[in-house]
Amino acid sequence: MSDSISRRIFIGGALAAATQTAGAAKTLPTRVLGRTKQTPSILALGCGSRLTSYETEERGMEAIQMALNEGINYIDTAHNYGNGKSETWIGRMMPQHRKHVFLATKTPARTADDGFRQFEEALKRLQTDHVDLLHIHNLAGDDDLAKIEAKDGVLQALYKLRDQKAARFIGVTSHTNPLTLKKALERHDFDCTQMALNAALQGMQNGRGKMILNPAMGSSFEKEALPVAVKKNMGIIAMKVFGQEELLQSGAAAGYIEKLIQYSLSLPVSVATLGMPQLSYIPQNTEIARNFKPMPKDEMRKFSDQMAATYKAALDRKFADHIDA
Repeated sequence: MSDSISRRIFIGGALAAATQTAGAAKTLPTRVLGRTKQTPSILALGCGSRLTSYETEERGMEAIQMALNEGINYIDTAHNYGNGKSETWIGRMMPQHRKHVFLATKTPARTADDGFRQFEEALKRLQTDHVDLLHIHNLAGDDDLAKIEAKDGVLQALYKLRDQKAARFIGVTSHTNPLTLKKALERHDFDCTQMALNAALQGMQNGRGKMILNPAMGSSFEKEALPVAVKKNMGIIAMKVFGQEELLQSGAAAGYIEKLIQYSLSLPVSVATLGMPQLSYIPQNTEIARNFKPMPKDEMRKFSDQMAATYKAALDRKFADHIDA
């Protein structure tokens, strides 16, 4: 590990003296993030392609500021979102907001050396000396898990970074293979995990209703990986709540924004990460979260089956090789 990481890199700058946008920020409900004992907002701002779609730094920072004002204090990014653009835009905001934000990023590295290097780059872009949560990004199949677990694999870097408190907590994400994520969670000492959890991906399991499942998915994260994470008291973050907008494009699902959020938040999760590519989505989604009430289990089953009948096969194909960069 480089000396610069062990010393920590805190980049100040002129933004450190800046003040928040006028007006008191709103609040959102919170939940305990598993064994971390942290209590971030139940919605996180997903800062992948949905943030970089704002195109300019000014517009992207406007979206981040609006989310903060609406009560979102969990910011989710990754090393390769926009080739570093996402982390850079977020970093512009951190000198004035860092102490109020739960900051999560992810590394696509598969070796320890690459993990250390990418983490150092992330700290510079994010203008901070630590992150709250560092994930291994986008775990795929068993071959990918073997790379992570190797003696020189990135998992060893995450353990060292956590020991040094450069990353307060560590985790792993997946939207590709529920069974592989299940194995990873069973075998290793992760604090958190982030997985694809939405109504359409769960419904019509095991071919019920003549549903043919994509072999790359096989089942669902809700059935396979989620119970392991709950048993180990991990902080659980739901993602792909809207199926990367696939569930909002057309047809019946387009009117189900509130129910899709309600479904995912009714699972045993602490946070749901939402990408919000239009400013109007931010107050809309946070208002839904503010008024959240758990969906009854029988309603969850019916809604999930309804969504899956139309969308699950397409979502399985999409996420089998999807990279949100």
